[in-house]
Amino acid sequence: MSALSLLLVLLAVASTTLSVNPGVTVRLTDKGLQYGKQLGIAAMQEKFKSIQIPDFSGSERVSPIGKVQYSLTNIRLVNVGLPRSAVALVPGTGVRLTIGDAFMNLNGNWRVKYLRIIKDSGSFDVNVNGLTISTSVVVKSDATGRPVVSSTNCVANVASAKVKFHGGASWLYNLFSKFINKALRNALQKQICPLVDKTVTGLNPKLQTLNVLAKVDKYAEIEYSMVSSPVISQSSLDLNLKGQFYNIGKHQEPPFTPVAFSLPPQNNNMLYMGLSAFTANSAGFVYNKAGVLSLYITDDMVPKGSPFRLNTKTFGVFIPQIAKQYPGLMMKLLLRANNSPTITFQPKNATAVATATMTAYAIQPNGTLSPLFVLNLESSVSADVYVRGLNIAGRLTLNQMKLSVGTSYVGQFQVGVLDSVLRMVLKVIVIPIVNVQFDKGYPLPALGKMNLVNPQLQIMKDYMLIGTDVNFTD
Repeated sequence: MSALSLLLVLLAVASTTLSVNPGVTVRLTDKGLQYGKQLGIAAMQEKFKSIQIPDFSGSERVSPIGKVQYSLTNIRLVNVGLPRSAVALVPGTGVRLTIGDAFMNLNGNWRVKYLRIIKDSGSFDVNVNGLTISTSVVVKSDATGRPVVSSTNCVANVASAKVKFHGGASWLYNLFSKFINKALRNALQKQICPLVDKTVTGLNPKLQTLNVLAKVDKYAEIEYSMVSSPVISQSSLDLNLKGQFYNIGKHQEPPFTPVAFSLPPQNNNMLYMGLSAFTANSAGFVYNKAGVLSLYITDDMVPKGSPFRLNTKTFGVFIPQIAKQYPGLMMKLLLRANNSPTITFQPKNATAVATATMTAYAIQPNGTLSPLFVLNLESSVSADVYVRGLNIAGRLTLNQMKLSVGTSYVGQFQVGVLDSVLRMVLKVIVIPIVNVQFDKGYPLPALGKMNLVNPQLQIMKDYMLIGTDVNFTD
């Protein structure tokens, strides 16, 4: 059922309240549509097993015995087959599902009475053939941006229903089976479309598992609600999602908006996801607003085997005034972002540029911090981005670093003497700490127990593209 649910999410055809550029676009290809059809048909076939034909009775005049009163009871479905089915996207509209050459086998018990005194009974079998079904699926968005589904324009037709009686004088009663055939055919046709409707609307609780608002950590969540109607062509469907990070409990819009982008015409995978630079930059905005883009660096964070120690003796080698004014003291560095980092995507290259200050302190014996200097730092990092489970994750490496002196409390010095030291601090201490968090990943749009199969990620201009197949577990 979950695969059909995903299919229906992607077939939402009702307009939503917003009409803006998306931060994330999800594309369902024909390959994905066919996969959804296979599991959806299996689910519908299972639903059809719940068909219940009520007991019914009647009378017919049969030559040569006259009026025959009959009743059919305990009618049970023993087999159902949907051997031929098709789904097709209707550009600008939605999806059409058709089922053909379906069949059913039923059995039950019969009783007859005729000539006022003669009674007889036995069993019967019914072979139903040539069942055809056609329906459309409509998906509307609720107030939270989640889809609500229903079927419309359902038409079902049973070409034939042939009954065969067993036991008693069944050879005789088979003579008037054509009357029973018609009654059974009509009874079945009345049940098919209501079952189709129930199959579709029964997906609504599952559709509520769409992570429209996915928690990332204690600071952030990401919204994946629909922002516009899908774009439907004959071969694919694009679903536009907000794809924006927010501070938990406080949804503040960033001072920038998504830029329009379009996915390339690829169709080898079932599903494609385009995640824009807007989505990544909204994450930086949120974490900066949360005040977590800062870090105290202490000597116990320096590898034990490193000759470099975070103390005034080491820094005194580069800036002698430090060792003279604060001899024999440990030090602490405070790295704090000035503003949100700027993330850009270019073909095969994801980079982030950040500006920050680094304040150095000497730690007095009583724990008081004495400021030594404040440096302005501008750095650029590259991101190796990958998919981990249902998360987008990555690893940063330092590209460039530029330093300038903001304030000095130990006299003038040439900032260049600290370049190698602070580059080591960033590479060995700061970036590994960031990578631990980055490797945990951030949730992708997902539904229920969806799994990505062999996902491939490409960095394109202004967005990242994930191409993947999918499957679902119960």
